[in-house]
Amino acid sequence: MDFESVDLRQDRAAASYAKHETVQVVFALADGHILSREGMNHYRAGDALVTGSGGDRWSVSRDRFDRRYQPLPPLAHGSDGAYRSLPLPVLARQIPQAFTVRRSSAGDLLRGSAHDWLLQYAPGDWGIVEDAKFRRLYRRA
Repeated sequence: MDFESVDLRQDRAAASYAKHETVQVVFALADGHILSREGMNHYRAGDALVTGSGGDRWSVSRDRFDRRYQPLPPLAHGSDGAYRSLPLPVLARQIPQAFTVRRSSAGDLLRGSAHDWLLQYAPGDWGIVEDAKFRRLYRRA
């Protein structure tokens, strides 16, 4: 199943959730890519390279990272180290079969397995989280 033009704001099966996780971050010194569980993540110099509490890795654009994470004291924002996700609501829906979605318009193609969660951070801004991780880190908002 391919989610090209879905909008979870119109989906009765979707609900609002907030993530609660402390992650380790290194800011990229050059453009590159890393392979996450869901697919290739391309990034630019200055973007956040995140290692989650379960050891999984992904990239987050710098502007999006700055809005969604805060450093743990005494770390200064923008320095490599430990950050906590802000409890900002996202729309999420569990998908019963394997599926794909692009992180953004013309962005990286992500692949979800059956029962993974499709997340909509904003219109056209997507993510996928495996079921076990979602249940451990997300709470109804």
